[in-house]
Amino acid sequence: MALSGSTTSNHTLNSTGGGSWEISDKAKLCRFLCYGSEGALYSTRENGHIRVEKTGALQSMLQEKQGAEVLEEIKRFAQDGQAVRLEPSIFALALCSQNPDVNTKQAAFKALKDVCREPAHLFSFIKYKKELKEHMKCGIWGRALRRALSDWYNEQDAMSLAAAVTKCKQREGWSHQDLLRLSHTKPARDAIALISKYVTKGWKEVQVAHENKENAEEVIRVLSYLEVVEKVKHSRDETEVVTLIEEHKLEREQLLTEHLKFKQVWSALLKEMPLHSVVKMLGRLTSGKVLEPGSSETQFLCDRIQSETALKQAKIHPFSILLATENYKKGHGYQGKPKWEADRNILKAMDSAFYKSFMNVEPVGKCFVVAVDMSGSSSSIVPGTSISTAAAAAAIAMIFARTEADTHVLVYSEEAMVPFSISADMTLKEATDELVKFQSESRDCTVPIQWATENRKAVDVFVTLSNNPLWMLTASPVESLKKHRETSGANSKLVMCDLTNIGIAIPDTEDRGLLTISGFDLGAFSVIRNLAQDLI
Repeated sequence: MALSGSTTSNHTLNSTGGGSWEISDKAKLCRFLCYGSEGALYSTRENGHIRVEKTGALQSMLQEKQGAEVLEEIKRFAQDGQAVRLEPSIFALALCSQNPDVNTKQAAFKALKDVCREPAHLFSFIKYKKELKEHMKCGIWGRALRRALSDWYNEQDAMSLAAAVTKCKQREGWSHQDLLRLSHTKPARDAIALISKYVTKGWKEVQVAHENKENAEEVIRVLSYLEVVEKVKHSRDETEVVTLIEEHKLEREQLLTEHLKFKQVWSALLKEMPLHSVVKMLGRLTSGKVLEPGSSETQFLCDRIQSETALKQAKIHPFSILLATENYKKGHGYQGKPKWEADRNILKAMDSAFYKSFMNVEPVGKCFVVAVDMSGSSSSIVPGTSISTAAAAAAIAMIFARTEADTHVLVYSEEAMVPFSISADMTLKEATDELVKFQSESRDCTVPIQWATENRKAVDVFVTLSNNPLWMLTASPVESLKKHRETSGANSKLVMCDLTNIGIAIPDTEDRGLLTISGFDLGAFSVIRNLAQDLI
C-alpha cells in the first residue's frame, strides 16, 4: 500500500536501467560523468587529475560495443548542465575517440563541437588525447582528428571565434597556433581564414594581406575587432584603454596585467562582467579601491547584484551567493592577502540577492526529507569555504524547503526527530540560530527513514546533513531503505552529507540509491538533483 506524499513508483529509471537497484556499468558511467568517480562518494576535494584507471565501467561498455550509448550520455551531461564539472566528459570523449571500433571513433569526433564548446575544453581534449596515447600506444594526429579540429574552427561564428582566440590563447600546454598548424585546417570562409592567419602569422601579416582590398562585411567586422584588441595590447594610456573596453565590450582576459592596476579599468570592466565573476571578486575590488563606500561604482554594483533581471539572466544559485558573501565578510584572501573591509551596503545587497536567487532553483518535483544533525561544533567550517557548518545546513534546508513543494525538514534532538518549520519570512540567521539549539547523541542516518515510515510519508530522497562525521548506526541504511521502498511504494534514495569533509564511515553497498557527500559545495546540489531524477 502506497503512503501519502508520492505516487506509487512514478519514477522512470531511464538512465541507470530498469527498476533494479544494482549498480550497473551505465550507472557507474553516469556517476563518473557527473562528478569524476564511479564510486558512491562525491568529495568536494576530489578535483585531482583524471586517470584511465578510474574508468573501468566506461571501458567495459566500450568493449561491449556500447559506444553509441556512452556517447549519448557524454553529450547529455556536457550539454544539459548536469555535471559538477566538464573534465570527466571531455576525458571520456577522448577515450572514445581512441577506441578501435570505427563507429565509436567517428561518433566521438562528430560530438567534439557539442562537448567542447570553448577553447579551454578543446585544449583539455587534446591534452587527454596525448596522455591516452602514452597509455594506449597509439597516435593521435590522424585524419579524423585533423578533420574534427578543422570543423570545430570552421563551424564557429566568426566574431565569436575572434573573441575566443583572443581571450583564451593557450591552455594545458597547447595553443590555437598549435592546433591550426597540426590539423592543417583549411578555412571554409574568408573571415575564418583571417582569424587563422592572425593566430598563426600575427597582426602585421593580416594587415598586409587585407590592405587596399575589397573585403566582405563579415571580414570587415572581424578586422575591426582584431584591430581594437591589438590597440589595447599596445596602449599604456588609462583613458584610451577604458574607452576601448566600453565601446567594444572587451574582457579582462584581453588586457595586459599592467592595465589591471588602473582603478578606472576595473570600473569599466564591471559594467559587463558576468555576475558570477563579480560576486567572486568583491574582496579584490574592495581591496583595490574600485569599490569604495558611497561611490557610484559601489551603488551600480549593489543595484546590479540585487536586480531580479540580472540574477535570472545569470542563473546564479543562492548557495553561490552565500559562499561569496561569507568569503567577502572574512575580510582577506588566501593566506591573509589581500585584505579589505567589507562594505555594509554590498553585504546588504548580497543578502537581498541570496533570497531573490531562489527563483533560479528549478524544482525536481520529488518528496524530500532533509534531516539535520548539529551534534558537532556549530563553529566548524565547511572545508574550502568560509561558511560555518551550521549556516550551511540551514541554507541547504532552506533552499530545499522553499524550492521543493513536498519537503520535510527534520532536526535530530535528544529524544526523537523533530519537524523544523522554515517559514516564508524566516531569515538565514534565524534558521541557523534555531538549528544550533538542538543537540543529540543519536547521529543515526536511518532514523529519518524510520520517521517517514512511521508517519506514512512516501519519500523519494532522504538527505542527512551532519557536522559530526561519526555516525552511530542502529540499523543498515540499505535495509532501512529497502523496507521503506516496500512499505511506501516509492523509489527511495539516501544521501548522507558530512559537512566537515572528514569522511562518513559506512559499509560498502551495491545499492544504487545510496550516495555519500564529503564536504558541501554547489556541485553537491547537482549530485543530489541527478540522483533524485535517476540520472546517476
